[in-house]
Amino acid sequence: MPIPTYDVLLETTAVVSTVLQFLSGVIICRKYIQKKSTGESSGLPFICGFLSTSFWLRYGLLTGERSVALVNVIGIFLFLCYTMVYYVFSVNKKSYMRQFGFVLCILFGVWYYTDSIEADAEKIRVMGLICCIITVCFFAAPLTMLVHVIRMKNSESLPFPLIAMTFLVSVQWVIYGVIISDTFIQIPNFLGCLLSLLQLCLFVVYPPKSYSGQGYRLVDQASIF
Repeated sequence: MPIPTYDVLLETTAVVSTVLQFLSGVIICRKYIQKKSTGESSGLPFICGFLSTSFWLRYGLLTGERSVALVNVIGIFLFLCYTMVYYVFSVNKKSYMRQFGFVLCILFGVWYYTDSIEADAEKIRVMGLICCIITVCFFAAPLTMLVHVIRMKNSESLPFPLIAMTFLVSVQWVIYGVIISDTFIQIPNFLGCLLSLLQLCLFVVYPPKSYSGQGYRLVDQASIF
């Protein structure tokens, strides 16, 4: 049975908007290249993004969801490139390599464990749970920033364009998850919608006092999906 046109449109726009979100790392890496140093910034979001997209690629391959697999193949490539750029200009290469090695161990360990499961349905369930847990943990990371904004009563430190993009991407994947009846896609992206909406509301409650400060700078943040 052919897929309805609106489903194809939603699938396509979700993939495109997610890739655009992934590309935000290019701006960060460009700053590293210009300064020839990463300074005090953390490269962990790049490593975590690589881990998250790798897990979701595995899930997409298991479920046969081409859009999920495609967007995360692109994500893996981009985050791996960002990781390499960060390493080249990092002031602490040994520590960064240890972090990346630890993530690789987790990745291969999960891959090996899921391969050992014989039932396909159980394999998908386990991989879906792992993807949900990892993604929810990433969504919880900005909560410390929300506390800071509420305490200071100023939303300057929040990157409005990135938050708005996160909300848009999450909404698209929630709808897509509902259409294909995939709970593991629905849950983390629904939480992403709520968190993004909460952050957007803070711009109304605590508007930026100055637009020349840190208000719209791009911050290192892990990927949503």
